[in-house]
Amino acid sequence: MKIYSGHDDDQISPDDSAAAAPLGDEPSLECILAAWNDATERLQRTHETLQAEVARLTDELEAKNRELARQARLADLGRMAAHVAHEVRNSLMPVTLYLSMLRRRLTDDAGSLDVLTKVEAGFTTLNATVNDLLSFTAHREPRWQTFIIRDLIDEISEAIAPQLEAQGIEASIDVPPYGTVTADRELLRRAVLNLALNAIDVMPRGGELVITSFDGPRGFELEVADSGPGLSQDQQPRLFDPFYTTKETGTGLGLAIVQRIAEAHGGEVNAMNCPDGGAAFTIVLPSQATELRKAA
Repeated sequence: MKIYSGHDDDQISPDDSAAAAPLGDEPSLECILAAWNDATERLQRTHETLQAEVARLTDELEAKNRELARQARLADLGRMAAHVAHEVRNSLMPVTLYLSMLRRRLTDDAGSLDVLTKVEAGFTTLNATVNDLLSFTAHREPRWQTFIIRDLIDEISEAIAPQLEAQGIEASIDVPPYGTVTADRELLRRAVLNLALNAIDVMPRGGELVITSFDGPRGFELEVADSGPGLSQDQQPRLFDPFYTTKETGTGLGLAIVQRIAEAHGGEVNAMNCPDGGAAFTIVLPSQATELRKAA
């Protein structure tokens, strides 16, 4: 039997040493759980961010689809309106000529002339409807030019002055005397005139018509406001729909034409109720209109 010394009895084999070594270099259970929780929280935040982005893209896609559907409906309506307008205009021209000839023959017949005047008024209204249809279906590009906006507003004010006076409407214009805008002058004139006439229609017993303009963060803004009854909740979603109207007469194309003119300039038209009553329509022409003009 081999006898080991006491010194030899105290020795430990290398394998036993490794098994008995402390685990100081390995992560503790607490650290593992903390890392797990941190990773879980980051994954949750990423998941929530992705959900929000998916929701945003879904809303954007739905808005684009609605706009595409709207453009398709407008295109169909435009083709139909153009066909009807041209057919009606072709029929109106000879009838108008015959009415003029008939008026010359009835110079001494007051009763017949009175009836003829009413017939001519009806044809004038019909001709205005045809003009609205043709304006709605027109897709010409803006003819860009820089002009003083106050001069344009003064022209419109002078044109509607008889109607304002007849209905007891007070007009207030807050437009800088020498401010300029780059746009199609005739198209913008048509848009502002349509808004002014709409405002007059909703104030048959008098009121106030206010036209203002200023350069805002979105570009040049021109607002036409009235003191009428304002916009109902039913009206607001359909204001710019072609052929939608709450009037007994009219084509329902006035605001649709305004919107089309604004969009042709790369802008938009907005509608809202005024805090003190009435409604306000704002044409917004973007500040990049000059660049659009140069590219045209």
